[in-house]
Amino acid sequence: MKIGLYFGSFNPIHIGHLVIANHMVEHSHLDQIWFVVTPHNPFKKKNSLLDNYQRLEMVYRATKTYDKLKPSDIEFSLPQPNYTINTLTYLQEKHPKYEFSLIMGEDNLKSFHKWKNYELILKNHELYVYPRISKGKIETQLDKHPKIHPVAAPIMEISSTFIRKSIKNKKNIKPLLPQHVWDYLDEMNFYK
Repeated sequence: MKIGLYFGSFNPIHIGHLVIANHMVEHSHLDQIWFVVTPHNPFKKKNSLLDNYQRLEMVYRATKTYDKLKPSDIEFSLPQPNYTINTLTYLQEKHPKYEFSLIMGEDNLKSFHKWKNYELILKNHELYVYPRISKGKIETQLDKHPKIHPVAAPIMEISSTFIRKSIKNKKNIKPLLPQHVWDYLDEMNFYK
């Protein structure tokens, strides 16, 4: 089975995340997308980052009606701060019959060569890259790499930061969130 790993804080998860993940799983060779909720880095200021399990709950609620999209808390049990290479190594040991790939925006691809052991990641894993709005094409030193696959996913310019600010300012952003996520945020009074 081919699994695409979509890492993020998902603070909160929104329809942009779902549109991209669903497009990736339906228009690539991937069988499932796992939303890997990244834990709060203990060395960074918390700001408005919700608790790990509250964000996982939102991802669970957002994906429960999609057979091919799954929440993952895999990084919660790994030592912090964590690196993607460590998560991939752990997952490969735990699920030796699965093939893991990374899902990332083309803006992240630009700095991918700065990631810890990025060469090893590329040696053992595919990267599926979705477009971002930018001035022209984002040039990287990895543009022609055989393990990097651009996917013409819809460009989604929705950000979790915008959603949090809008909620704080009492704006109606309900259409930007899956209904179950909106209900949870409203019920828990998050970001207000």
